[in-house]
Amino acid sequence: MAIKRPKVAIGFIVAGVLMVVFGTIMCFVVPLVIDDQIVKNTVIDPKNDLTYTMWKDIPVPFFMSVYFFNVLNPAEILKGEKPMVEQRGPYVYRKQCQKENITFHPNGTVSYREYRQYHFEPSMSAGNESDVVTIPNMLVLGASVMMENLPYVLRLMMSATFKTFKEGAFLTKPVGELMWGYDSGLVDFLNQYLPGMIPTSGKFGLFSEFNNSNTGLFTVFTGKDDIRKVHRVDSWNGLTELPYWRTAQSNMINGTAGQMWPPFMTKESTLPFYSPDACRSMELVYQRPGEMYGIPLYRYVAPKTLFANGTDYAPNEGFCPCRQSGLLNVSTCRHNSPVFISHPHFFNADPVLLDYVQGLNPSEEKHGLFIDIHPQTGVPLNVSIRLQLNLYMKKVSGITETGKISDVVMPMIWFEENGYIDGPIVNTFHTNLVVLPTVLEYLQYILIGLGLATIIVAAVVYHKVKAAQKEPVKGSHGLETKKKSISTSD
Repeated sequence: MAIKRPKVAIGFIVAGVLMVVFGTIMCFVVPLVIDDQIVKNTVIDPKNDLTYTMWKDIPVPFFMSVYFFNVLNPAEILKGEKPMVEQRGPYVYRKQCQKENITFHPNGTVSYREYRQYHFEPSMSAGNESDVVTIPNMLVLGASVMMENLPYVLRLMMSATFKTFKEGAFLTKPVGELMWGYDSGLVDFLNQYLPGMIPTSGKFGLFSEFNNSNTGLFTVFTGKDDIRKVHRVDSWNGLTELPYWRTAQSNMINGTAGQMWPPFMTKESTLPFYSPDACRSMELVYQRPGEMYGIPLYRYVAPKTLFANGTDYAPNEGFCPCRQSGLLNVSTCRHNSPVFISHPHFFNADPVLLDYVQGLNPSEEKHGLFIDIHPQTGVPLNVSIRLQLNLYMKKVSGITETGKISDVVMPMIWFEENGYIDGPIVNTFHTNLVVLPTVLEYLQYILIGLGLATIIVAAVVYHKVKAAQKEPVKGSHGLETKKKSISTSD
């Protein structure tokens, strides 16, 4: 039995060495295996059940919250006084998106149209669609600015047309009609005699183009040939560059379609995406790390230069003619209507804009946009895109409906599109991307630690056994000498 003990100790030493070696190998192999699985599952491929379903149908809850700037002093504004507004809302709509006409191409791209529908959610809203609010009349004030440089006679004729259809500088209507459209004799008249002047041939509403519509024909890379290109837009409506802006850089279609990004992001990475509603590409920048449901994330926000004018930020010169920083002039893609996009309440804009309108109170917490993204996969966990629609209005000679209105960029509404992963998707995400890698990471360290402990203990046991084997030999020799001594004395 004593002979076997050293062999057992040696066996444990070998086992310990194997555990250390296996644990060390895991330190290098496990991250590679996880990254390889991420790459395989991130590719846009119907075989990838979870990620393909998320990409195709966006199963997570997504909502649009709309806030109206109710005008409190329309009569005074027509006399040249400063506008006063109060925020009304939110009026919340559940947004449903679904990609259709999905076609895969041999060059590693896929084309689709994404259709969207909005359904009012009374329980989440601060009012009903029947609520009545007053906002600037885009048909009158927008058309007036558009006709400012036309012959005086034409402006008089347009003013007479407004009077014929009883259209004034401000509208007082229910929220539902302002959102999704109302019947207008003026719209019918303009479509008949000035086709193309306004973007609708039916009811006129701020979001009439949004509901039951699609965002255009997108062609994006699947990532099959190069995972760094996954979700990146190859073309939109057949275009590889836009026709709206003044420079090639401004007309570039950059980044993704704004729903997912390539995996393996770092703090130096940015989030570029193309927005058909804003008629341009935009880019968010890293702000801070965070965590959601135990899942690590990076928060990306809009840089202050996003809507800066060409004077404050030279690369934005292509988006001009500009006004104050904080305003994006989208008239070139909105039938030349004097419409501007900004952050809500003119957040991150030139402070002078706040001086022109009473009732605004910007803050980053309420009005800054952000995307929380899981950097390892490029999948957004929490999204809040907040934008404001503004109308440039002023007195136009010959059009009496404009009264003595002072030049002002007037906020009309702002809206927030937000969504976050929830339910079974969170559990799957947490299990596959947090729990499993953590278990494997701990396992490799446990193997290394256990292996080292086994080696040390087995080595100590081995030496003790060897020492114990030598001691009995010495003891038996002493006993034999003692016996011989006793025999001699006898």
